[in-house]
Amino acid sequence: MPHQRIHGSPDPAGTRVGVEEEFFLVDRESRTVAPGAASVVARAREQLGDRVCGEISTVHLETRTRPVTSLRVLLGELAEARRVVARCAVDEGLRLVASGTPIIQADGPAPIVEGPRPARGTAMFRGLHDDLAICALHVHVEMPDREYAVQVSNHLRAHLPLLIALSANSPYWRGRDTGYASWRTVIWSRWPVAGPPPRFTSAAHYEQTVAAVGAAGATVDSGTLFWDVRLSATHPTLEIRAADVPVTAAESALYAALVRALVVRALAAVEQGEADHDVPAELLRLAYWRAARDGLDGELLDLSTGRLVPAAAMVTGLVASLRPVLEQLGDGELLDGWLRRLLAAGSGAHRQRTVGRRTGRPADVVDYLIASTVSGTGTREPAEESFLP
Repeated sequence: MPHQRIHGSPDPAGTRVGVEEEFFLVDRESRTVAPGAASVVARAREQLGDRVCGEISTVHLETRTRPVTSLRVLLGELAEARRVVARCAVDEGLRLVASGTPIIQADGPAPIVEGPRPARGTAMFRGLHDDLAICALHVHVEMPDREYAVQVSNHLRAHLPLLIALSANSPYWRGRDTGYASWRTVIWSRWPVAGPPPRFTSAAHYEQTVAAVGAAGATVDSGTLFWDVRLSATHPTLEIRAADVPVTAAESALYAALVRALVVRALAAVEQGEADHDVPAELLRLAYWRAARDGLDGELLDLSTGRLVPAAAMVTGLVASLRPVLEQLGDGELLDGWLRRLLAAGSGAHRQRTVGRRTGRPADVVDYLIASTVSGTGTREPAEESFLP
């Protein structure tokens, strides 16, 4: 059923955005990921209400913001949720960590929560559920209707590898350096309906595809449709799901601002009848692999030319191309500051490795993340937040 149009004004600054962040819980002594999400969520709900919830495993949880138009309000809600949940974790003898993958994990898979839906998922996905303890950032941007959302999704496909590189924050997997900047992206690509979405001709085509993969036994329900861009089944939004959870709240807010600018520009292109860049699936898969492997430290595949380009140059070029939209949204100056800081300090993956290589102790990487996850309370401009380990 198509959602009713929600934009009463063509002003891009009126486009609301919401963010979901996933976090690990770790033991305060061993720094190993540890169960306890239910208790932490119960405590945090006393202050955050439904802005915090459990996840599929007992070692991680999720927070969410309300839909807002202001980047500063978004940052405030993200920072508040991190502070509250971190305090509740301490009360339970745990600590909160923002990383796409576990740094240290005990032998065996993370425990899955009990219930009919998780049980159906385990029966369907089997061994894949052993690696479900991964943490992402999801950005919801509201859409006029589902027809527009599908066309905007088509325009976003070519940008997804760069979004992966920008947010890469998962180099470690169970105590070892994988050599990848976003190992979460690699893990996630194993699922049958994950990664970049197909190109759709219409909302009807989207629904037909969803029905087909469901009939093939590849999804439990709409919540296990894991494409990196998908239409929300419950809200009038397009959900962009390509990112690792960033180290800091400031990075999450600014990443969301960049995603919103991409969506606003794509929506304008759709309204003007501009064709999307129909990226071949095999090239998009290759671009994903390069982005997940190298993050911002190497070269990315420019899907418009087929050539490898330094990641920093590609990021700078994207932000420059979005300048008119960012200025309309009022986010240009803040994005400029974030970009300078990010390129100087490196991605979350780079910063994790900086600590790991300096000390040789995975526990020190966890300690860095524990401190950084709740640093930056929104009292300073996001562009001023220090990312340096």
